[in-house]
Amino acid sequence: MGWLSASQALHILGVRPQTLYAYVSRARIRARRDPQDPRRSLYLEADVRKHARRPSGARRAERVAAGAIEWGDPILPSAVSTVAEGRLWYRGQDAVALAEGRTLEQIASLLWEAPSFGLGDSGSARRPVRATAVLPLLFRALAARAARDPPSHGRALAVLRDEASDVLRAFAHTIVGASRGGMLHERLAAAWQRPRAADMIRRALVLLADHELNASTFATRVTVSTGASLAAGVLAGLATLSGPLHGRASFGVLEVARASRRRGARAAVREWLLQGRPLSGFGHPLYPQGDVRASALLRQFAAPAGYEELRLAVAELAGELPNVDFALCALMKAFRLPVDAPLTLFALARSVGWLAHSLEQVSAGHLIRPRARYVGPPVGMGRASVAVGESLS
Repeated sequence: MGWLSASQALHILGVRPQTLYAYVSRARIRARRDPQDPRRSLYLEADVRKHARRPSGARRAERVAAGAIEWGDPILPSAVSTVAEGRLWYRGQDAVALAEGRTLEQIASLLWEAPSFGLGDSGSARRPVRATAVLPLLFRALAARAARDPPSHGRALAVLRDEASDVLRAFAHTIVGASRGGMLHERLAAAWQRPRAADMIRRALVLLADHELNASTFATRVTVSTGASLAAGVLAGLATLSGPLHGRASFGVLEVARASRRRGARAAVREWLLQGRPLSGFGHPLYPQGDVRASALLRQFAAPAGYEELRLAVAELAGELPNVDFALCALMKAFRLPVDAPLTLFALARSVGWLAHSLEQVSAGHLIRPRARYVGPPVGMGRASVAVGESLS
């Protein structure tokens, strides 16, 4: 069997890197580590050439459109962020580099193309809510705003940026309580009574702020494309984030980690693979050489021994590297944060990205309304004949 480099495979397929990675993630093209350079992957030539021989015309357009929904080619133009060359970019700037010193507030300013702003007091100060109560309170707060806020359609961008700041402020205060000062990462560390974790929280918030057209961001853009309010868009994003394959993926990581502690890392991973269960926290279709967000976080602190053993076992037995969900769980364990800290960090940070995409979608000014490729019972003449038969009976 012949193996091709990424550049060779892309040349034969005539697709973008994201599409090649999607083929690999769906097991349509087999890949392996390059023995000469473990940072790179090789792709089975037979699989690559099989996918290169696709029909043209309308049939091919159907396949492209259908494949775009599942880790496929980009389906919406956006200048907010992208994953390219194995890196995450916020408006052309490397997110990992930004995480070295920027705050989430500064990233909001960058992604929203807005002047610097603060998220100070929005009323009387109150105690932060308990971690286990955050998600229901966020849903209620956003639902109340979605019911009363004006629609996004037909309003000036400057006015909507002010509203985005207010939505983010309310979102943050629901989590950490109102305050007269301090950056969000400092306030969150104080709410969790872990001041030493403040810098790691800051880094995580910056790295989670946006991730191009992920599921929750797409839901947000669809919602706002109808003219719904910014709060309604963020509510749609939060609802999507709450799924176990998205923002709650960290709970899957915790399950694997618990099994690793009980039976040993190698035994637990081997059993997981024998059962055909996905290893939450490892691998990412957009980062075949490893999730840069995870590596950027894991470089900054010593992962607990159990997590390090799990990482090594998965690398050996499955050949997968940690993704950001694993890194967030290791961070939670290392700094003794609340068990749902990964989801809280994800929601707070990603609200900045949802609002950035909302503003961009309003500027685009069109409704997102894909067509469905119907695969149900026959329609047309078949339906007409049934109707005639019924009328004669």
